[in-house]
Amino acid sequence: MIYISPLAIIEDGAKIGKNVSIAPFCFVSKDAEIGDNTTLAQGVCIYGKTKIGEKNQIFSYAVLGSQPQDLKYRGEQVELIIGNENIIREFTMLNPGTAGGGGKTVIGNKNLLMAYVHVAHDCIIENNTILANGVTLGGHVRIGDHAVIGGLTPVHQFVHIGEFAMIGGASAVAQDIPPYCLAEGNRAYLRGLNFTGLRRKLHRSDIDAIKKIYINLFKSELPLLENATNLLKDEKNIHSINLLMFVINNKRGIPYQRNSEQVIEDNSEEKID
Repeated sequence: MIYISPLAIIEDGAKIGKNVSIAPFCFVSKDAEIGDNTTLAQGVCIYGKTKIGEKNQIFSYAVLGSQPQDLKYRGEQVELIIGNENIIREFTMLNPGTAGGGGKTVIGNKNLLMAYVHVAHDCIIENNTILANGVTLGGHVRIGDHAVIGGLTPVHQFVHIGEFAMIGGASAVAQDIPPYCLAEGNRAYLRGLNFTGLRRKLHRSDIDAIKKIYINLFKSELPLLENATNLLKDEKNIHSINLLMFVINNKRGIPYQRNSEQVIEDNSEEKID
């Protein structure tokens, strides 16, 4: 059963799935598509060609699909694509893509975007991420699976944050953050490994392999790219390979400091399945 408040504005042509709830004062554009079992709280605005999957919870005054904040945008057809089971909290703003960035902003599945989060044009957010209150992503940012970004953190355009990375609150991220790593500060740089996130999903043997490669990679006196290339030749663990390949292929540099204090000891007694 669909519930649409008589105080909501739904333009002709909008596609509304089964069991969708749309509260008073919402606006849904004619080109929008809303999947089954999705809820729109009071005052949500959905503009342009925005496709929303199933079982999403969108809270009050979120604005999805409004014109990208890019001076190069000239009204071309662009999209915002949102997957399934996301929680999008109050006053978030998610922009569509631009012609120069492929025309799409993509949000995956089971992400939590807390209040006042801004996702700019051409971003890609994968699955199971958490963006805390006030996180702002510049254009073309990519966030990997299970990444967590602390509140009030701006992320520079074109930055890539790898899977299972953790960014401390009130940081400023201007360079690429490798998978599995912990970063914080203004400007943010690597502080070690995100053991809390890793323990939730990975086996002990994988965590030990990541820890070993992290130490060998970032504690060496060799140039980072040369060292990563050498270490890759003999590495067998898939997660360690993922970390090395990220470093080799990064575009904006890796913010690390040799011989700095880093969290590379996992002293938790938590059981890993």
